[in-house]
Amino acid sequence: MANLDTPGPDATHQRPEGVSDLTVEALGKLSEALEVVENARGFLYNFHRLTGTADLNLSEAEELFRKAGHTEIADRLVSDIIGRNVIEGRWTFQIMEDYDDNYYSEFKSFEKEARDTLVEGKRHLFEAEMKEDRRTKGRKHHEALPPEA
Repeated sequence: MANLDTPGPDATHQRPEGVSDLTVEALGKLSEALEVVENARGFLYNFHRLTGTADLNLSEAEELFRKAGHTEIADRLVSDIIGRNVIEGRWTFQIMEDYDDNYYSEFKSFEKEARDTLVEGKRHLFEAEMKEDRRTKGRKHHEALPPEA
């Protein structure tokens, strides 16, 4: 049986010399917050897709109302609901662009700058150290690194 006791994280996931536990913890919390923002951004894109799909479905409803002889309802659907802004002056794509340009991109840039400044740009140091602490060395499926290709 092969020796499964691997040496630990690769160089890209090892703490640079002199970096404190608190710095690694703070960067881990910043990374965790970015993950939440990434998730929120995904919900925002989902909101965009769902709202757009609903708006396109309304055109089918309008057509069916007309065929059923409900022209007044079809006319109101076209004039009041189809193509309506979801937030004053904005469709969902405009909300997404504003979020991306004024929050998401700034957050992502800040997180990278903090890593570049404090830990040579290394990512997920907190998690890499957590993995090293929690894995059972020498056990299959607990290796520090993926197998060599």
